[in-house]
Amino acid sequence: MDQPVDAEPEQLAQEISEGADRDGRRIAVVESLTGGLVSSDLAAAPGSSEWFRGGVVAYDRTTKHGVLGVPDGPVVAEPAVRAMAEKAADLFGADVVVAVSGAGGPDPQDDQPPGTVWFALWDHGRTDAWVKQFPGDPPDVLKATRIEALHALREHTAAAHSG
Repeated sequence: MDQPVDAEPEQLAQEISEGADRDGRRIAVVESLTGGLVSSDLAAAPGSSEWFRGGVVAYDRTTKHGVLGVPDGPVVAEPAVRAMAEKAADLFGADVVVAVSGAGGPDPQDDQPPGTVWFALWDHGRTDAWVKQFPGDPPDVLKATRIEALHALREHTAAAHSG
């Protein structure tokens, strides 16, 4: 069943928990724009101590470059989120990692308009990345980013079970 776009974070985290527990997957998160919101959602899910490995909040670009091995250049970009996800997988020994970096607004960042958010999902050496453009003020962008990251994890754990 597809998750509604307006799903609540708690419900998505519950579904992620069920999938991770069922499949024995270990999940980690690396966040910039969302500042730990996704990690908090996952940590609050029932049974998270069994599957949630942890998260990194790398808000500052020097942290992204120095700690997470993000290549020189923009941090609101595909190479950045790919590097973030891959490094977090290594740091946490995770099976699945979601990474987010974006321009929350109200100003552009790295020549990207406000609301531009890059996501990466890493699974056992394969990294998929995508970009979204979310409308609204910074709180709207953060909420949409949080939901998209959780939705991606939820869909991924469901796909892992059905595939």
